[in-house]
Amino acid sequence: MTTARDFAAARAKFPHTKKVVYFNSASFGPFSTVVKKAVNDNVDFRMAGGNDSRVIFETRKKLRGEYARLIGARKREVGLGLNTSFGLNVAAFGLPLKKGDEILISDIEFPAIPYTFRAAAEARGLRIKYVKSRDRCFDIGLLEKAITKRSRVLAISWVQFFNGYKNDLVALGEICRKHGMYFIVDGIQGAGVEPINVRKLGIDVFTSGCQKWLLAPQGCSFFYLSDEVRDSLKPPFMSWLGVDWPMDMSDLFKFDLPYFDSAQRFEMGYYVSLNLYGQVAALEPFERLGVPNIQRHNYDLIDQLADYIRANPFFAITSCMEPKHRSSIFTFTCPDYKKLWSQIFEKHIMMAHREGSLRVAAHLFNNRTDIDRLIAVLDDFAKRK
Repeated sequence: MTTARDFAAARAKFPHTKKVVYFNSASFGPFSTVVKKAVNDNVDFRMAGGNDSRVIFETRKKLRGEYARLIGARKREVGLGLNTSFGLNVAAFGLPLKKGDEILISDIEFPAIPYTFRAAAEARGLRIKYVKSRDRCFDIGLLEKAITKRSRVLAISWVQFFNGYKNDLVALGEICRKHGMYFIVDGIQGAGVEPINVRKLGIDVFTSGCQKWLLAPQGCSFFYLSDEVRDSLKPPFMSWLGVDWPMDMSDLFKFDLPYFDSAQRFEMGYYVSLNLYGQVAALEPFERLGVPNIQRHNYDLIDQLADYIRANPFFAITSCMEPKHRSSIFTFTCPDYKKLWSQIFEKHIMMAHREGSLRVAAHLFNNRTDIDRLIAVLDDFAKRK
């Protein structure tokens, strides 16, 4: 059973907690001492002339398995990429779509989805249709009204970046199956802090960068391609590592090897070894604590802050707090919120403001003292106003 002591032990591996309150994992996560050691050890090894090619291949194999367990996938369905957009491009340019087919996207979507699919639409003669939101949240009723016979893809974020609204993937998956649409999910704002089983949800493509909630280096990601959709995808790009070579690389003049019968087929070229080692190290607290426990921990901290916000009429909550729609992102606002954000920053509390609100991203290394420090700044600001 995971206890408060386990979370305190995890917090101790994040040196920033001694000086800084960090509520900004929705932008990018801080490094732990474990990640630092993994990266530095590899730098030292390479500086000494070491060759870690074999270890790199074993490391990426391990990562595919660990990310598969994280999201409820099979290992062969998971590949490694560079960022969230990597998996989106696999979907946008690889899905078997025809000229005139529609891609449905929320009108409050993070730009990664609209720009990726816009480029694919321009190149392939597809059509983008923006689904109207209601009260700045994706609305399933308006989605159903937007669907036509040409609608072939729904591309959506699991958790909205600016207010933490968690979309109902169960309902959306059912709608996609009913209308024969491909279900594409940008999972970066939920991976690692929200439990998920992509296979049970009927997701066709799931993609997530690892630099935010997964606390890994920038420039790394993973993507999921369901067994049911993978072989219908045309690779929008190809690498010589998309086929299965003997590990000793003894005969590279073979140009007719079959592509991998897995998501690995869609990976690109060689790998940034520093990122791979950092990714493995970053997964340690998630495996030890468990995603459901991390979610519960984060929600408890947010509830502490939300109770204060509700009791102070100077502030207003702008996140949806319904159980099925809330996430580890909590937002609120007040008059002159940007000035408040500057004063919060001056107190060494790291958080962001997005779309008219202050955004708090609570994570496994945060504790109730962190929330108390933030509340103290809020209380002082409200009293002076």
